[in-house]
Amino acid sequence: MIKVEHLTKYYGEIRGIDDISFSIEKGEIAGFLGPNGSGKTTTIRILTCFFPPTKGKAQVAGFDVTTHPMEVRKRIGYVPETVPLYPDMQVTTYLNFVAEAKRIGRGERKRKIGEVMEQCSIVEVGHRLVGNLSKGFRQRVGLAQALLNDPEVLILDEPTIGLDPKQMVEIREFIKSLAGDRTIILSSHILPEVSMTCERIVIIHEGSVVAVDSPDNLMARLQKTAKTVVHIEGDKGAIREKLETVPGIITVAEKGEISPGVFAYEVESNKSKEVAGELSSLVHTNNWKLIEMRTEKMSLENIFIELTREEGL
Repeated sequence: MIKVEHLTKYYGEIRGIDDISFSIEKGEIAGFLGPNGSGKTTTIRILTCFFPPTKGKAQVAGFDVTTHPMEVRKRIGYVPETVPLYPDMQVTTYLNFVAEAKRIGRGERKRKIGEVMEQCSIVEVGHRLVGNLSKGFRQRVGLAQALLNDPEVLILDEPTIGLDPKQMVEIREFIKSLAGDRTIILSSHILPEVSMTCERIVIIHEGSVVAVDSPDNLMARLQKTAKTVVHIEGDKGAIREKLETVPGIITVAEKGEISPGVFAYEVESNKSKEVAGELSSLVHTNNWKLIEMRTEKMSLENIFIELTREEGL
């Protein structure tokens, strides 16, 4: 659905992106991550036909962004970080204006506006001025305008920025509901949102793509050791000493007494060595009580920092 091959963009002598390649399949929600100045915005602007690349190719829904920009524009919906809303317009008037700009026929316009207002849960604010809406409703209006042309591809740039936690959850669930028939690119600095929403992630840094994979695969690739948190009821002095004797364990870190007589430890071990059984056996042998044991996964924040650090940060 989206195919980028050896894409390069120069602004005079300054390189924006350099020979980047990736693809996103139909129905996929892909996260697009990068630090400020990484080339993320440049890539989005090429995909949305704001300007052409210097070299390379990009296709959206089977059409080249350079040779068939109008065909691409018909098939994408774009929500920029700052949606160009008109505060003095009513919501329905604004959507009608956008529908006309997108050349949606007069006869079809009313039906499409009604559909997207229902879909985005903004029917109740249809006759209110855009400038009087909350941030959450303004984001929904931005999504509604992007859906008017029933796009095959949605490109969302920071769609949850500035929202409160409840609004973030609502927008996240709404974005997930739009997948299936549509391909979605989600660009965001809120990494937990990307982790909870996206099936695959493209990470760009200093104009180059440094990773394209699922969060789980990136974690497996980058996490050099396994970390297990255990809560054990028993003799504090003996617990740590005996934990350090378990084969495969590299370090044991005390995390404090979480309740009377119950102590927390973070155990770092070789990835290739399964220690859960050994830990359970140790607790049983010493007549301690195992309150909790869980594996700590590498977060998307850690993955992002690790990849960008490897590339020179």
